[in-house]
Amino acid sequence: MKKFTVVAGMAAALMLGTSAFATDVEVTHWWTSGGEAAAVAEFAKAFDATGNKWVDGAIAGSGDTARPIIISRILGGNPMGATQLNPGKDADDLIAADLMLDLSELATQEDWKSIINPTSQLDSCTYNGKVYCVPVNLHSGQWMWLNRKVYEDNGLAVPTNWNEFVASAGDIQAKGIIPLSMANGWAVGAALGPIEIAVSGVDNYVKIRKDRDIELAAGPEGRKVWEALDATRKLVDPANIVPQWNDAVAQVIRGEAAANIMGDWAGGEFAVAGLVAGKDFDCLPGLGLAPVLDTGGDVFYFPKNADPEVTKAQLVLASTLLKKETQVAFNLKKGSLPIRLDIDISTANDCMQKGLEILKSGAAFPSGSQMLDRDSLNQITDLQNNFFADQNVTVDEAQAQFVEIIKNAPPL
Repeated sequence: MKKFTVVAGMAAALMLGTSAFATDVEVTHWWTSGGEAAAVAEFAKAFDATGNKWVDGAIAGSGDTARPIIISRILGGNPMGATQLNPGKDADDLIAADLMLDLSELATQEDWKSIINPTSQLDSCTYNGKVYCVPVNLHSGQWMWLNRKVYEDNGLAVPTNWNEFVASAGDIQAKGIIPLSMANGWAVGAALGPIEIAVSGVDNYVKIRKDRDIELAAGPEGRKVWEALDATRKLVDPANIVPQWNDAVAQVIRGEAAANIMGDWAGGEFAVAGLVAGKDFDCLPGLGLAPVLDTGGDVFYFPKNADPEVTKAQLVLASTLLKKETQVAFNLKKGSLPIRLDIDISTANDCMQKGLEILKSGAAFPSGSQMLDRDSLNQITDLQNNFFADQNVTVDEAQAQFVEIIKNAPPL
């Protein structure tokens, strides 16, 4: 449905953030938890303020569930107006097939190259020299979330890093509390990846995944990682594993579990629950051992549409997503870092401030999807899930399978 208003000139309308012909734009995404829904509502509110209408197309489940649906719709000739994806190579085939809107003119007009930080995020949106997506935030997965009350009420020191947490896990378990909450599926990898980085260091992590250092993956450093993951699976009772990542975070919020390893988006769940960072819970970037963050995040692509009015509205939405006030409102709710640093986020909580300091220090590294293809990433996730669920899979077997995945990964 379209609503038509009289506004002077499309160029002027774009500069003002309003469209000449107000249009409904369906936006697909997988932000469905409490914190995520609160955040995406800020995007919708900002776009609706332009006179257009955000038509929410939330897809329940994770990105692994949503991506095939999104891509299938575009390939099938039923495109949405805009869609969330992650930085990386997921949309390359769609771009090559000329199915995605070129945003290069808008990016030049608004000088995205200067305002988007780090530049690797805009690079991930660039294909053959043209810009096809809008980065909207920086998400990092290397966080451990601790319920302070669980420890304090039981006379235990609140851990400040992964090693202290592991040392206290037995005492927590003896109190009838789950030491480490865990969810099924991709959440297993989301927990095990940060442990790998904390144990082996970010340099080794990048050398193996990006530089394909097979000798390193197959050697003592590689084995040390799988030994740490072996120790981790012994902390988790399979009966306590929950279906979704936000269920595992909720166990920590309610005090049923002491800790969870999850990306900074978990911060949105704590915020919705009314908990205060540094008082009710702690957030430890790099699990307190390696204060580094990856430069993952979310981007929006805009499938081509035959209706020129939809195209105009898509450009208005692309511009709106990067506006200073939109970035502040969205990221404060999402728990992620803004994609531009020229904004005032003095109201950010303790966790976001920690993340910003790490980002400003330059201690950031590429996300998994910027180093490996999606198929290889899925193979690693499957291996991690199988290793975690089946105690009969040995450290040597898991390490050997991991080495084969890295060895066979195609170059990016």
